[in-house]
Amino acid sequence: MQSVPLDHAALSVSGAMHVVRTPSSLKAWRLPAWTWAQSPDPAVDLMVGMTSGVRLCFTTDAEALSLKVLETGIQLAGTPRRPVTFDLSVDGVQKASTEASSGHTILVTPTGPSFVPGNASEIFFDDLGAGHKALELWLPQSAQVELLELSISDGAQLLPSLQPSGLRWAHYGSSISHGMEAKGPSWTWPAIAARALGHDLMNIGLAGQCHLDGFVARSLRDGHFDAISLEVGINIIGADTMRRRVFASALHSFLDTIREGKPDVPLLVISPIFCPLLETRVGPLMRDSLASYGTTERPHSAADGALTLVESRAIISDVITRRQNGGDANLAYLDGLTLFGAADEADLPDHLHPNAAGQERMGQRFAALGWPSKYG
Repeated sequence: MQSVPLDHAALSVSGAMHVVRTPSSLKAWRLPAWTWAQSPDPAVDLMVGMTSGVRLCFTTDAEALSLKVLETGIQLAGTPRRPVTFDLSVDGVQKASTEASSGHTILVTPTGPSFVPGNASEIFFDDLGAGHKALELWLPQSAQVELLELSISDGAQLLPSLQPSGLRWAHYGSSISHGMEAKGPSWTWPAIAARALGHDLMNIGLAGQCHLDGFVARSLRDGHFDAISLEVGINIIGADTMRRRVFASALHSFLDTIREGKPDVPLLVISPIFCPLLETRVGPLMRDSLASYGTTERPHSAADGALTLVESRAIISDVITRRQNGGDANLAYLDGLTLFGAADEADLPDHLHPNAAGQERMGQRFAALGWPSKYG
């Protein structure tokens, strides 16, 4: 095997807004570096650094490749560490998957998180076939990862891949869109939909951290995107971070910011998918164990404006209707229950997050809409 510098001109990174590269290191973040100064919580930084939707792209005639990686994964105490999976596609066809398991771990316990140091891993893909082919290595959706070394078959060439020809789609959302429960990074629902629709994906699904932050709106406003979608509401209701008075105004402001720089791009707002815990009860969600969730009855909070998912969908729909009536012809609304409804509840093992089967179904359903060319 021959080593390839990680700052090689033929290596491109898709699905990230900030990348730091040297000959011996590559690390990607899904929001620009300037947003760090405005981040309100370390959990935001953790999720932004997780590489959901990030791909390393290049063309080669190598029949095998290996990578040295150092991942930082998550483990809930009493449960297995979340798999840290790398998916490889060859000429657009999914070829193989492999896992790294020896890196750092953030261990989440009832008393708080702790850091367990680990070591770098080597992952390997072979039987890639003869001749030149375009490779797309999907980095893990459930971990931060630093690439430390890339090697390809002796004598093989490394060439740039063609620039993606599809529509540049940025999607912002919660853990539902982050997709840690998917069977691999190319199997989150946005990844499945992007593949089916031929879109070039930028996934800003941030588990637990989709709260209509202004720095995200400005990143979407200023980024090079042809279409933008938002999956909003579940984190706001689940953490009770906004009341009825504030939610609609915050959503208007978020959309206003995007429209400052992108007045005409197709913009789709998706309301929350089904969550039995919050359909008619207010947040916040409480962990009844580290692996599942529950709620408490809070009638006084409901009277003071705390939201349920049913109410949030009505508010989001009303916001979009008002803006459409105000002349925004490229703005559309999608009821999240269209993607995952009450009939799908069996695929919510923790009562909140769709499992791998649920993620796949959501991706297929979204792709069937044909957005933005056919829907909205």
